[in-house]
Amino acid sequence: MTTVSPDDATARVAAPPTTPRTSVRKVAVASGIGTTIEFYDFFIYGTAAALVFPTVFFPALGATAGTVASFATFAVAFIARPAGAVLFGHFGDRIGRKKTLISTLLLMGVSTFVIGLLPGAETIGVAAPIILVVLRFGQGFAVGGEWAGATLLTAEYAPAKRRGFYGMFPQLGPSAAFILSSATFLATGAVFGDTNETFLNYGWRIPFLFSAVLVLIGLYMRLAIEETPIFRADQAAAAQKVPGKLPVLEAWHVQKREVLLAAGALASLFSLFYMGTAYLTSYGTKTLGFDRPFVLWTGIVGAVIFGITIALSATFSDRVGRRRVIMVSCAVAVPWSLVLFPLLDTGSSAAYVVAMCVTLSIFGIAYGPTGAMLPELFQTRFRYTGAGLGYNLAGVLGGAIPPLLAAPLTAEFGSIAVGVMLALLSVLSLFCTRALVETRNVNMA
Repeated sequence: MTTVSPDDATARVAAPPTTPRTSVRKVAVASGIGTTIEFYDFFIYGTAAALVFPTVFFPALGATAGTVASFATFAVAFIARPAGAVLFGHFGDRIGRKKTLISTLLLMGVSTFVIGLLPGAETIGVAAPIILVVLRFGQGFAVGGEWAGATLLTAEYAPAKRRGFYGMFPQLGPSAAFILSSATFLATGAVFGDTNETFLNYGWRIPFLFSAVLVLIGLYMRLAIEETPIFRADQAAAAQKVPGKLPVLEAWHVQKREVLLAAGALASLFSLFYMGTAYLTSYGTKTLGFDRPFVLWTGIVGAVIFGITIALSATFSDRVGRRRVIMVSCAVAVPWSLVLFPLLDTGSSAAYVVAMCVTLSIFGIAYGPTGAMLPELFQTRFRYTGAGLGYNLAGVLGGAIPPLLAAPLTAEFGSIAVGVMLALLSVLSLFCTRALVETRNVNMA
């Protein structure tokens, strides 16, 4: 079987899709709300891993080792994400985007809610961190199937000339989720106190338990929309043919190059985002000594700014192309990564605010166009699997490894070593993005 590039895809001719009764605006809003809920669940874990999990689940290890162990459980989700992308991608390509997205939302909701009920190590001993890892794996497994489905749902409904604009809505989910997760921790900290036993025993659990309400809202939104017309047309055409390979095998055989280049291209994006959200929250409180409310408020301000950046870059990519915008982010990230920790280590609160906001803004420049670019890269019959694989392999490279290595690198070589690591990932992403074809004018039918 020959490889079909996105450039060749402009010549594809498909059966005219059935006119949907669901508007693209409704789909965009539903996708944005869905990703907000999924990433809220994902982010409250990162915030808790930085602020309370070392004490609750790893008290015997001490402050430094407990923080490393806590971020190791945080990284587990990124290992689970490619597996989730394969499984949910299979069903998303075979039975539909909508049904699969309902499943990812339910899995994420159950995993997060149970974390909120989990006793600490002082109550059930070593079983506590083991169960925590299993539930964190469930979170990662769900997110592995969530992102590709939400972006496909929007991209396959959107008009070709405005896919970047409509693709921004699921991309805004992480921004809204980070604001929401930080706000809930601020509220619980204000009610229970920042350091007392009540907060450590009960207060931190409220954001996790609150996720049940958000999941019900998300389910209502997703049940109200229809399957995408492009998928329905592809299924109708496939019904007349002999069944092909499994979607994961076909995606790897036909477009392995795109999967691997997409993973490399987005590694910088992931490293900046998860360093800017989870690791800098820990660094600000434990290393720089800032109080928890200040760090959380700074995260909210940074999230607002990177949400604006996502919207602008996604819309602009409809004019100049996805690849060019993402390359700008990678190029700017290289020098910024090298000055980030020297700036932080001045100990200035103003420097911390600047560091958080600029880091998340650079991430936003790349993240905005990604919601359109990855769906545009892959053929319909394995689009869910291909986009999910590329995105979640990047999560392993850029999202799991840097937060896990950051603490030991800082202890051994100083904080500048973390900046060098981020800069190298950005260089890799710059070259991988350059090697991808431009997808702005691809016909997704």
